[in-house]
Amino acid sequence: MTRAKTWRRRLVPYLLIAPAVVYLALFFAYPMYEGLVLAIYDDDALLPVRGSPALGSDEVAKIPQGTALAVLDRQSLEMADDGATDLLTDEWFRVAGTGAGGVAVEGWVPETRVRVREQDTSGAPQAGTVRPRLGQSVDPLTVVHAEPNDRSAVVGRLEQRAPVTISEVAVLEVWFLVQPAADAASAAGWAPSRYLQVFDDGESGRVHRGTAGEFTTAFIERMVDDRFFGPALRTTLLVMALLIPVQFVLALIMALVIHSRIRLSSGFLYAFSLPIGMSDLAAGILFFSIFTGNGLLNSILDGLGIIDGPFAFLTAENTNWIIFAIVLAELWRATSIVMVILVAGLQAIPDETLEAAELFGASYQQRVRHIILPLLRPSIQVALILRTILAFQVFAVVIALSGGDVVTVLANESFRQYFDLRNNNVASAYALFILLLSIASAVFYLRSVRAESEVRAT
Repeated sequence: MTRAKTWRRRLVPYLLIAPAVVYLALFFAYPMYEGLVLAIYDDDALLPVRGSPALGSDEVAKIPQGTALAVLDRQSLEMADDGATDLLTDEWFRVAGTGAGGVAVEGWVPETRVRVREQDTSGAPQAGTVRPRLGQSVDPLTVVHAEPNDRSAVVGRLEQRAPVTISEVAVLEVWFLVQPAADAASAAGWAPSRYLQVFDDGESGRVHRGTAGEFTTAFIERMVDDRFFGPALRTTLLVMALLIPVQFVLALIMALVIHSRIRLSSGFLYAFSLPIGMSDLAAGILFFSIFTGNGLLNSILDGLGIIDGPFAFLTAENTNWIIFAIVLAELWRATSIVMVILVAGLQAIPDETLEAAELFGASYQQRVRHIILPLLRPSIQVALILRTILAFQVFAVVIALSGGDVVTVLANESFRQYFDLRNNNVASAYALFILLLSIASAVFYLRSVRAESEVRAT
């Protein structure tokens, strides 16, 4: 009985942590894995070609997507009922009529060899005549096959303009025998038309998309080569460099004012915390109304006689003003988040410690420098890590103030690739890059802003 109770007590912590593990697996680990796969794995990179025109036949080679092809042959096969639309098809009619020599013939002919004369109420063909063949060297008879396939057995021949009845229609997908145009020695193989783009000459084409994947750095290379990548990275880092130091200093001052317990300090807490309730998009729209041509700033400057007319702050010619407006909007909106974390850290510092320092004659500046800041390092770590990660994700404020075109950031480029260009892989590469920058900044803060006990332990 005692062992059972002991075992249950040991199991309790694992049961308590199980929901957190499940949550992290479903909403963190799995999305991270999928995003990583999208950034470095191309599902459509390779097209397997087969030894014969059948899905179950052996693969003879894999051709990369976009490869130029030489088309050697074509054949129609039964089409898979999977709703695919980007494919080339042939139609065959099952016909019955009198063949050459007066012999009854029944079998399959291509739709191109029959002129439909009668249809039922639904539009399905019921009867027609055999189309004539033009040219002296052309066989005037139309071959009838046992199956809807020009490689199947021949069951008879029909004379031109012979009447036939149509009992069945078969829609077949075209398969092509292809090989890379630049490598005539490579193996040729069959592939369905849905994965190929065959040009009008019928003898050349390219791999439109593949069905097999491979790991690749192509999406990361496309991200780096993107003309917006450099400006987006520079703007993101510039906003962070301007924003985080100023924001930290302001948040620390606000936290110290609240912690000093001066008169109306609780009122300051409420006033400083108000911007937390506003979204970043709303903050961007608010500051757009301040900096726009007819906004508050132009009205004040015009009223003071500093300018003669509205000044265009948020234009392509004044990108520095746009960046300044972005930094100002983020300062106003998110400084209170850092302040709340620092206030929570200040509440954990014992009053006796500060009173003892004051008793020994330490000035307020000395108490802040030598007591408050060292004891506040864990909270500073959290605040800096959180604020830096959020700075990498600045998006809506940039959209509201610049439209995302004049001034852009990394998060905006990820959105552009996903929504405008429909390129999920490059969008994931941008997101992965933001993630790596966030992890690097977190590691930097964890190693550089450490408590004294952590330093001694190392």
